[in-house]
Amino acid sequence: MQNDLEGGQPHSKGMAFLLWLPCLFFVCGIHRFYLGRPLSGLLYLFTLGLGGVGQLVDLLLLPGMVEEANTKQAAFQALAEKRALRAAAAHAQLALPPASAAVGALVEVDTPEKFRVKLVHAASQYGGKLSVTQGVLATGKTFEEVEQALDAMVKSGYVDVTNDDNTGVVVYNFGQLQAHS
Repeated sequence: MQNDLEGGQPHSKGMAFLLWLPCLFFVCGIHRFYLGRPLSGLLYLFTLGLGGVGQLVDLLLLPGMVEEANTKQAAFQALAEKRALRAAAAHAQLALPPASAAVGALVEVDTPEKFRVKLVHAASQYGGKLSVTQGVLATGKTFEEVEQALDAMVKSGYVDVTNDDNTGVVVYNFGQLQAHS
């Protein structure tokens, strides 16, 4: 029951006065239910507004009672919003990685070209020869990703494939790196 004429407050003085009027027909205390005072509303209902005296006193106190009810309502809403924000913040912290992890993840994203450069760098550290396992260790990629990248480099003519004489492991030879090492 918001009244835009009174600043959008949840309780209006006009409505409170309107709900006070049924006391003229021996139905007292309705305005107290409206203002969030159900116990005194029941008391007024069963005692005919404390013999009419309480009902008359309320007629004078009604504007202050409305302001008090609005203040309590605003405080309650502010508390509820604060709790909702805390809950949302707690949920957001659980749902998202820490900011440093998110930044680290963004920094670590490899383009295919950066990935190939890492493989070439690793091959230079191993004398121009690189196994898939060494490529995995150097790049942090999966065996399949490293093997696919190395096979693509073979197809492009930059790398040759052989087997290690001692172990039989597939080795990718980076000829240009062997000539300079």
